[in-house]
Amino acid sequence: MTGNRLSVAPLRSSYDVVIVGGAIMGSATAWFLCDNSDFDGSVLVVERDPTYKDTSTAHTTSCMRQQFSSELNVRISQFAADFVKNLRSYMGGDDRVPELSIRSFGYMYLANNDSFANVLRENQKVQLAAGAATELMTAKEIKKRFPFYNVDDVVLGSINIIDEGYWDSAAVFDWWRRQSQERGVEFVSNEVVAMSKNAAGTRVESVRLKSGDVIHCGQVVNASGPRASLTASMAGIEVPVEPRKRYSCVFKAEQPLDQDLPLTIDPSGVHVRENGGGTYQCGGHSIIDPAVDYNDFSVDYSFWECQIWPILAARIPQFEAVKVQSEWSGHYSMNTFDHNAIIGPHTEVENFIFLNGFSGHGLQQAPAMGRGTAEWLTYGEYRSLELSPFNFERILKGLPIVETALI
Repeated sequence: MTGNRLSVAPLRSSYDVVIVGGAIMGSATAWFLCDNSDFDGSVLVVERDPTYKDTSTAHTTSCMRQQFSSELNVRISQFAADFVKNLRSYMGGDDRVPELSIRSFGYMYLANNDSFANVLRENQKVQLAAGAATELMTAKEIKKRFPFYNVDDVVLGSINIIDEGYWDSAAVFDWWRRQSQERGVEFVSNEVVAMSKNAAGTRVESVRLKSGDVIHCGQVVNASGPRASLTASMAGIEVPVEPRKRYSCVFKAEQPLDQDLPLTIDPSGVHVRENGGGTYQCGGHSIIDPAVDYNDFSVDYSFWECQIWPILAARIPQFEAVKVQSEWSGHYSMNTFDHNAIIGPHTEVENFIFLNGFSGHGLQQAPAMGRGTAEWLTYGEYRSLELSPFNFERILKGLPIVETALI
């Protein structure tokens, strides 16, 4: 995934909105701002690496699901599905914009004990009430529909094959950036290294770039992914977000499955999905899961052989003979408080806006979160979906959002 060639120096010394980070969240917010006829301000997006090669955006599985345990998370994903399927329409009927669809092979959650099975049952009630098409399946039913699974230890499965599966996130990301730039949003290849506040400490007045430029700002959006806490600290703010390493690989099966493989979440936490052409993408993380350095993308190549592959081969016996084609590591922007998004304004630094902590499901939430953040910047309120439960204030009050459908 590569970006456009960008200038280093901003054209102006003052902007109404400065967005720190130009990956999926920053670009979504920029696009929804310039797409809103009620917003007439100037926008600067500062991206430290316009190749985006180390971003969470570039390392994603590029899938979406509606199987969450909170109604709001379900509805956020439903908007994502609508946006992707109607991308050209949302982008003003621009003939250059591709017509996209969702390859809905679904997500399959597998429970191997009664406790987790009950969680799936409760989650399905929430999902059905929100309009999702989640179906619960016994081990026997799973085996009949997907005979390649070993279900000896399975108590219950949960799947939805409507608007759940792979989508072309790279195309959406590209067009958000492209149209934003065409409409006057300025993207620069630079890095915010410091912020200055007013005497009362209630507003960020300016940001200083690595190039030395000092940019005055009306509002600042922290869209810096795993670096969220680093950006917040420049404004004297603490946010519970840290980079957590996640391993991924693509492998080719000697005996490919004769039907699509849902994105399968094994009870162990290992997940695997259809990739096409007899190839599959899988991922997981070590049992010990510490924060890592922002630049640590080293790969433990023994992780596949010792931890991932034995689980896959046990769950899907046809994966006993496979050949790894590529391996990499990426970072989750992990919200250690409750694994959910942190958005909206800080309680004291009123023009510092969070867009952080998506904990692995940010890509599919980008359309709704970008739209919501743009609404907040324009109107001082959310108008499409009521996203205030995700505001930073809950962190200070110690009121976590409980989401049981995590990967």
